[in-house]
Amino acid sequence: MSTTLHSFIDIFDTEISDGETSVKLNKIAIPLIQRDYAQGRMDNDVQRVRSRFLDSLYNAITNEPITLDFIYGDIDENGTMTPLDGQQRLTTLFLLHWYAAKKEKISEDKYAFLSKFSYETRYSARYFCDELVKFTPSFETALSSDIKNQSWFPFDWKNDPTISSMLVMLDAIDVRFKNVSDIWSALENQAITFYFLPIKDMGLTDELYIKMNSRGKPLTLFEHFKAELEREIRSLDEKTGQNSANRIVEKIDKEWTDLLWNYRNSGTDDADDNIIDDEFLRYFKFVCDIICYRNGKSPQSYGSDVFNLLRLYFSAENEDAAANIVTLESFFDCWCNINGYSNPTSFLKSFMSLKHENGKIIVDSRYKIDIFEDCIHSYSDKTGRIRQFPLNRIVLLYAITVYLQHQDDVEYTDFVRRIRIVNNLIQNSEDEVSDRLDRNRIPAIIQAVDAIILTGSIDDSIENNFNVNQIQEEKEKIKFLADHPARADEIFELEDHNMLKGQIGIVGLDNLDLGSRFASLFTCSWDKIDCALMTIGNYGQQERNKWRYQFASKGMQLAWNELFHKSANAGFENTKEILVKLLETNQVFTNSSLDAIISAYIAQCETECVYPWTYYYVKYPVFRPGAYGKLSNNEAEKKPYMYSVMQTKTQWSQNTYMPYLKEADDAHLSRDEFGQYLVYKDVYIACENNSYGVYKNEDDSLIDTISISQNEQGVDVEDRIIKLKEYISKNNLK
Repeated sequence: MSTTLHSFIDIFDTEISDGETSVKLNKIAIPLIQRDYAQGRMDNDVQRVRSRFLDSLYNAITNEPITLDFIYGDIDENGTMTPLDGQQRLTTLFLLHWYAAKKEKISEDKYAFLSKFSYETRYSARYFCDELVKFTPSFETALSSDIKNQSWFPFDWKNDPTISSMLVMLDAIDVRFKNVSDIWSALENQAITFYFLPIKDMGLTDELYIKMNSRGKPLTLFEHFKAELEREIRSLDEKTGQNSANRIVEKIDKEWTDLLWNYRNSGTDDADDNIIDDEFLRYFKFVCDIICYRNGKSPQSYGSDVFNLLRLYFSAENEDAAANIVTLESFFDCWCNINGYSNPTSFLKSFMSLKHENGKIIVDSRYKIDIFEDCIHSYSDKTGRIRQFPLNRIVLLYAITVYLQHQDDVEYTDFVRRIRIVNNLIQNSEDEVSDRLDRNRIPAIIQAVDAIILTGSIDDSIENNFNVNQIQEEKEKIKFLADHPARADEIFELEDHNMLKGQIGIVGLDNLDLGSRFASLFTCSWDKIDCALMTIGNYGQQERNKWRYQFASKGMQLAWNELFHKSANAGFENTKEILVKLLETNQVFTNSSLDAIISAYIAQCETECVYPWTYYYVKYPVFRPGAYGKLSNNEAEKKPYMYSVMQTKTQWSQNTYMPYLKEADDAHLSRDEFGQYLVYKDVYIACENNSYGVYKNEDDSLIDTISISQNEQGVDVEDRIIKLKEYISKNNLK
């Protein structure tokens, strides 16, 4: 028997002949062993398949006819065809023809063949198909609701997976074809056809079904994707005269599968995961994102469905499809042929490390050294809304692939230096590395990456993309190392310090000799470092809002990052000067040496009876709560003692407080008033720059002033905290 082309209408009553005998096909029966109808299921993958299949059918009805793939079936002597492959498509076609017949009021004799389609999987599905053919809906409500409200529809049919799927599909068909006219006419004129291959005398056994139909194991997402990718490339080949499809498909099956094979298990808890489907699709998404950025756009506009991406970038209708295929091929090929290395992991470990090591760039401990593996195992979550492979890693991986695609043009040693520059820029451009729809800098950033990796130069045009301060520092380091190549290791070691992460301006190229001292200093208690810095001077930096100041923290590195990485804050150079002075005091730092500095400062202030604001900060831990290191004072120049301690990053809260009041009597500190008052039964106390005011609770009238003696420079000459404690005790405030 030979393959013939049919529509769902004309296949019934067709004479099927093998040259010796013939039989008329008069019934299609889905056998008991077949799995349930699945195209109406509600999981994400099936919804995608359903939507795409209906799109294809819609286009066939309204635009250009379509021929579906092969449908195989056995025909018995009574003319009953049992499909071995094609159940899902046949069922959807049955539902579409029913819909067209009922919607367009087609005469019963024309659609009578629909009663020859039946499900034998269970009685409920079989009777449902029979009743459906006889039923005509009102089309005033959802089809599923109308059908379920009929007297012939038992309540328990809702639990039949085939019936429930059919109802979902009918609703989807109605949504898609509601406004389409002449559907039946298009179907009669063979808008939708398929190749039917009858199979005779094969022995219709369970084993045969399992082998041919893979019962319960439909084609995977990747298998659908691969078939559609091949189809798109072949369509493009017909237009361009190229032969890309055979080459790409062969690489997917061979070289690219070999590349991904060693990664097949490490992205899942399933020890028997012996496929590379997910890994391939994740890297495919990465390549599509790069194509999108190169086009000056953000992938957030297009989502992460691989089939949508395939159509968007590789459809023959896209004028850039040929170039995009070249990009896809090069991004896979480059990992298959790495000069001097047998696999991506060994190559990546040659210049990346989790700690300072021979000039290698340091990888954040949250991630793997093998950034390629990170990409193919965590590119995005299943919804596509959360990018688990973040933008900074995308840019870094892109930079590496640029080198791999130009290995013949860029020396490996040059690449190692250049990738460090890129990494420094990425680490210090957190705000700039963004692809928000209203602030997408990635297209310009990857252009800058191209220039750095391929030429080693930093173009002035990138200053509005990467962090401007880091760009300037990298330029200075390039020039410095050109004149002092022997000092590269000193720079790299300083860059690699966890407190600096590539930006060394807080120490500076002119103070490289202090690099080892900086490393020594930060083996000590952060709180002691904070205090030691303050003994030299007020190192804090004023934020751009003018009322908030950044200081250090005994427990949160974010505060140190804000201090040590040049930003819009005012006072970076002052912080640097104070830090350098501290580094100059000792060749090696310990907690004991810092304690000595702190104790000497406190003793000097108390001996001389001079108590600047920094004295209180150093002596009283209440000034240094260990949070974000944020203090507020909107009149710091006029009122240097009026800093309030914040416990949040940006705003005052109930945990904000005036530190002198908290230290003097924490039990009576008013949380409701942001810690600005000590509240007692009859009075409350507020802090001023050179005094405390005592006010009546009843009418807020001032009843007493606790003056703080100060010298001509406005510096306390008595400890204001001790004085307040004495006042509270003397007046027995409760």
